[in-house]
Amino acid sequence: MKKYIFLTSLVCSLFSIVRAQNPVIQTKFTADPAPMVYNDTVFLYTTHDDDNAPEGMAGFLMRNWLLYTSTDMVNWTDHGIVASLDTFDWPASAGWGNSENGAWAHQCIERNGKFYLYVTLHGRGIGVLVADSPYGPFTDPIGTHLISGDYDTIDPSVFIDDDGQAYLYWGNPNLWYVKLNEDMISYTGEIVKDASFAKEEGKEDPYHFQEGPWLYKRNDIYYMAYASTCCPEGMAYATSNSPVGPWDFGGYIMKPDGRSSGNHPGIIDYKGSTYVFGFNYKLNFMITDKHHERRSVAVAKMEFNTDGSIQELPWWYEGTPVEQLGTIDPYKRIEAETIAWSEGLKTDTDGNAGMYVTDIQDGDYLKVQGVDFKKGARSFHISAASKKGGNIEIRTGSIDGPLLGICTVDDTGGWDKWKTFSAKITKTKGVHDLFLVFKGESEQLFNLDYWRFK
Repeated sequence: MKKYIFLTSLVCSLFSIVRAQNPVIQTKFTADPAPMVYNDTVFLYTTHDDDNAPEGMAGFLMRNWLLYTSTDMVNWTDHGIVASLDTFDWPASAGWGNSENGAWAHQCIERNGKFYLYVTLHGRGIGVLVADSPYGPFTDPIGTHLISGDYDTIDPSVFIDDDGQAYLYWGNPNLWYVKLNEDMISYTGEIVKDASFAKEEGKEDPYHFQEGPWLYKRNDIYYMAYASTCCPEGMAYATSNSPVGPWDFGGYIMKPDGRSSGNHPGIIDYKGSTYVFGFNYKLNFMITDKHHERRSVAVAKMEFNTDGSIQELPWWYEGTPVEQLGTIDPYKRIEAETIAWSEGLKTDTDGNAGMYVTDIQDGDYLKVQGVDFKKGARSFHISAASKKGGNIEIRTGSIDGPLLGICTVDDTGGWDKWKTFSAKITKTKGVHDLFLVFKGESEQLFNLDYWRFK
């Protein structure tokens, strides 16, 4: 796949300059965004479409759930896999197949210092995991499904109301919900099919609910956002004065578009603004004109009218890019996998470096947006591992912008043998977009762990 990404470098570079925020992740295929705000940080949990997903609609190949974080809505740090199908023992023991596929949509929420991750195990129901940290590790507290596979069980979404009552929603083609107990791993009462969205023969359906519910509350109005119509899918919403309806159709958040067969809303309030996440197939179609279920998470700022209705958004890439909230401090350790935009790169983990950037070839680059050199800087330092070596051009503004310096990375004796390399740079001050542009002759140049300026 790498060679196809490389061949599209010019298109990708031009695209990134004007729309750098979308899709927000380029090193992996991601979908079903589930954002959560905790301790002034956005935790973006996503599903993961495998690179080898076959050609064709509904050819999903999904084994795990990923986590990214940001404090500025533009630069995202990759934390890798937080859970996988292997985290659960009960599907295989119940004769429901192995852990090779079916890690579908999910959502994480915090309560009383614990973090609860509700996930779809396709065809096997909805499971719940718990952790003491939003980064995990997550474990299975009940050893079986929370919701069985008998109730259209995909796309769980969890919401805790102001009175402390928690609700779990899910479903395709109907919307279902249940009241969770305070322990968040059990429920009381019956599982309910929501009457407003229920599909009934001969009944008019103004809602066009498909899947992907997400409950959001603002100014005492409950918003049920969801993937609407099929296919393609847009994002629509309905409103109520109660978390269990009845619901009044509100309109589209984003209308369906033929460039994306699916969608999946995730909504948060962060630093005074509201953001909606979804996905499309931009990265897939930058590689091939054939449809694979290899999706890409995107984000847009969401605005409201005075009556509480949501202003309809244009399709991804056609609206105003999300503005950066704050800057990056280059004088502290910055993980190499903190990226606003990249080309041709992947991420991986090992026991020494943790998460790192890999699959680096000549001409690849990464961009970190809004780096504040307020104290000035005279040197660049980076942790790398390599069997071949190469050069890192340190530039600002663009991939061919002003050259601050060149850092040479030598052979370290192995792809997991980490050493620090440094280079003198032209003294620079002010806020700049930083570009690390990679040059070299070997098929793979080096792996990168972290960097800083002095």
